[in-house]
Order: sequence, then structure tokens, then C-alpha cells
Amino acid sequence: MKVTKEVTKLENSAVKLTATISKEEVAAGYSKNLAKYAKNVQLPGFRKGKVPPKVLEQKYGDSLKQEALADLIDESLNQIFAEEDAKDIRPLPYSQPRLENDKIPEFSTDKDLVFTVVYDVFPTVEVKDFSKIEVKEPQCEVGEKELNEELKAIQERNAMVIDKKDGDPVEKDNIVTIDYSELNDDGSVVDGSKREGFVFTVGTGENIYKIDDDIMGMKKGDTKEITKTYAKDDADADLAGKTKKISVTVKAIKVRDLPALDDDLAQDVNEKYKTLDDLKKDITKGLEANLKRKIEEVKSQSLLDQLVEKNPIVLPASMVAAENEHRWTMMAQQFRTTPEQLEKMVAASGQTKESMLEQWAGNAEKMLKARLVVDALLREKNISVTPEEVESEYAKLAEESGTSVEEIKKYYDEPRAKEYIIDEIKEKKLFEELYKQVKVSKGDKVAFADLFKNN
Repeated sequence: MKVTKEVTKLENSAVKLTATISKEEVAAGYSKNLAKYAKNVQLPGFRKGKVPPKVLEQKYGDSLKQEALADLIDESLNQIFAEEDAKDIRPLPYSQPRLENDKIPEFSTDKDLVFTVVYDVFPTVEVKDFSKIEVKEPQCEVGEKELNEELKAIQERNAMVIDKKDGDPVEKDNIVTIDYSELNDDGSVVDGSKREGFVFTVGTGENIYKIDDDIMGMKKGDTKEITKTYAKDDADADLAGKTKKISVTVKAIKVRDLPALDDDLAQDVNEKYKTLDDLKKDITKGLEANLKRKIEEVKSQSLLDQLVEKNPIVLPASMVAAENEHRWTMMAQQFRTTPEQLEKMVAASGQTKESMLEQWAGNAEKMLKARLVVDALLREKNISVTPEEVESEYAKLAEESGTSVEEIKKYYDEPRAKEYIIDEIKEKKLFEELYKQVKVSKGDKVAFADLFKNN
């Protein structure tokens, strides 16, 4: 097909493409479309395939022209985008070309066909400026506190939950079962507020009215009316600035009976541990591996943030929208529901899908820009991974997880999983090179918990 093009770059990584198809091609396309129908259509008074073209034009002229127009536009765009020099003007998969201002072009077999489409293209990514970049490495260590917290968590996971003695009061960390209801001013129960057999751990705040402190000291069988006034800025909009009267009855009080920290507990956790010291060493090893990964994550994110700031990237709106839709779908999967049902669930909580996507937009843009920078640098530096490096990574993962290399290989046996580990190795190699181009210095001392909480 004889077609010429003119491309104009627009804002936000969009382009305007004006294509011109010669009148000879237009006439040929229309004739081809007309012949197709003449061969297959059947009209009263004519045998199939014997309907004269003029009759078809009289009866279906407008429709035939519109279909020929659509076919010519599609064919010409496919031809343009297939050209070798069209790499920078191909549309993103989620940004199909649309007629500018929805203006349908004039169709005539006596004239060239000229049409204009607009769409988003892949953004230009150039990572050239590495000046004045400093990456500070957090100073953090695994100590007795972190080890003891892990040991306590193991104790709690292996604890037995037993009833407290009758007459013993509710205390912090007790597991209580309560019946509760909200009361009106006259003492009657507020419709829909009654709940029986609600279980929670005192001190966690994991109850609607936040009555942890108020039930301290109550005993099994006790009933108490609690009046609470909530702050105007309370996170729960249904409670903020309001005073509530709640009736609470304690039905059961339980306590976790923690096992002793000894060799028996270590053996219960895993038969590979013979002593408590074996367990402690393995915990420490795991904590140190997690800490190392977290520090590398903090460093790489700091470097990416600075590179994104120094090397601006203009993202097309469709790319951000597609990322947000992907996040919405993933969120639905986490809740084990459909994207449509998730939208209804969100609406029931007083929010909308649109408002949540708007909140995510900034984070989505930041993540996309960082990803584009990494991909561009991987291509520029032509970083590859050898089979030996993959084997080395398997061995490292096996050592960190306390399992065998064979088990790690089995886990990563799926093609997607293996691609993931190869991508991880590529990125590690990339950042090792990048750190040589910037200043890396010691950062502030950070507590283990704070490092994982704040980053």
C-alpha cells in the first residue's frame, strides 16, 4: 500500500500521526470490499454472486464506504508500525490509536485519504546524569534484642492456650471472649450492634470500640456498661468525635502458656535442631541475611530515587492507568474476589475505586520510573547472567534458608520462577556497577525494627 506519514510529538509521551493514502489505493480498497460483498451477498431477484455492484452501492453505499474506510485505516497503520524505523512511534499495547477529536475522515475514491490518530508511545528514557549522587548505607546490626524477639515469637506459636482460673481478672495479653452491644440513651440496644462470642487479645486494639483498657480487671461472667468519648480525629469515621455507651459481658478469659526456652522446644521447631543453641544460630543467620537484603534494598531505592530525579521521564497517562488497574486486580486476588466485587466492597466502606486509584497514582509513577531506569541501564550495559552464576545463587539461597540446593532448584523449576531469579541476579550485577559511579558512604545507625518499619 502506498502511504505516507507525518509524526508530531505531543506532551506526556504521546504522538500525533497523520497518514495519507493515495487515491489509487483508496479506489482499489473500495473496489476490493465491493467485490467481496458482490460475490457473497444474496438479494431478491438476483442469484448469489450475481448482484451488480451498482445495485449494492445504491442499497448499502454508506455502509460499504465506512467498512472500506476502517479497513484502509487499519491496514495502513499496521504497515506503518511494521516498518523498521517505526520503533519509537509504535503505540503502547494499552493505548490504541484513536482518531483525533473523533473526526471521521472524508472518504472518496477520487481523493487521497488523509486521517490523523493520536496515541501514547513508550517514554524516552535516557540515564546520563550521575552527578552529586550519594548513597548512604544504614548502619544496623542483629543483636540480642532481635534474637529474643524471634525466640518469643516461636514460644507464642508453640504456646498452649488455657483457661484462666475462675475469679482471675482480665489482664493485658489475655485472650478474651465477649458479648457486646451498643446502647441508646434509654439503655436499649442499638439495632444491628449486638455481637456474641467476639474473641480478641487484650492490648491489640483489635476490636471495634477499642475497649481494651476498659475491660481490664473484669472477671468471667461480669457485665459492664462502658461510656467512651472518641477523639475528633479518630481513624474510625463512625467513632470520631462521638460518645458511645457499650454493654460488655466477659464470657471467657484465656492465657497463652508459653513453653520453656530449651532444647526440647528447639527440637519441636525442627528435628534438625539438637539444642537451643542450634536454633539460636539459625535464627541469627536468618536475621542477618534479611538485614543484608534490606540494606541493599534501601541503598538501591535511594540510588533509583536520585537517578529518577536527575533524569526526568515523562510517563504517558495510559501507562500509569494500566499500572493502577494491575494493582487493582492484584488487590482483588489478595481478597480472593473479582475486581468488580472489590469495587462494591470499597463502595460499602465509603470510598470509590477512582479515589483509591488517585491515591495510588504518585506511588505508581515512582515505581514505573524506577523500573524504566533499571531496564534502560540493563540494556545499555548489556548485563547478562551465566549458568554458573545461577548455580551460585541457588547455593546461596540454600545456605540462607537452611535447605538443600536440590530443593531450591525444585522450587525455581518453573520457567517464570527461573526468569525471576535471573532478573534478580542481573539487577544485583547492575547495582554493583552503578555504585562504582556514585558516592557510597556510611549512613546513620538504625535500629533493626525501625529499618524494616520505615523503609
